Amino acid sequence: FVLRNFVGVIEDISVSASAVETELFPLGALEYYTKKNMGWEYSKEEADKWQLAERGGAQGDYREGMPEKIANVIDCLTTEPLSKRAIIPIPFATEPSSTADWKDQGQNKCCRELHFYLEDGKLKCTGIVRMQNANIFVKNIHFFATLIEHVADKLNVEVGEYTHWITNLCHDRSATSC
Repeated sequence: FVLRNFVGVIEDISVSASAVETELFPLGALEYYTKKNMGWEYSKEEADKWQLAERGGAQGDYREGMPEKIANVIDCLTTEPLSKRAIIPIPFATEPSSTADWKDQGQNKCCRELHFYLEDGKLKCTGIVRMQNANIFVKNIHFFATLIEHVADKLNVEVGEYTHWITNLCHDRSATSC
């Protein structure tokens, strides 16, 4: 079962509200993947314990250049609070010379872009997602919540709502080619 063009708004995107544990994602796994995607340090022991292909693999690895992308968003919104350019793009390919290949899961990241904006004195964010597996949703939301809270802290503003735009939403990764 695949649902197309799903849009949802999460009004409380705080990290505490977004830490939803599941059998696949206990709190330790959520925290590990968030650290990894934020570009923060994590131990080899954490990676050995929590890194599993079933938890998203290359499609859910967003860390490339993340600290620089976060700094860019903070600089953008500090300099131009009404800017529409405060985005974190998730790269299509790692090298400019790379060609498109739909079979390369590393190229076909699930999240495509996170757009940050200030509205009503709060930091809000819209995520544009190519594919969201319901089983992996909790990992992505924990990461997005941490990222939004981190940027809001740096901007000294409150966290606002998060809008999740998903092109393809599936129930179970194993049931369909996500």
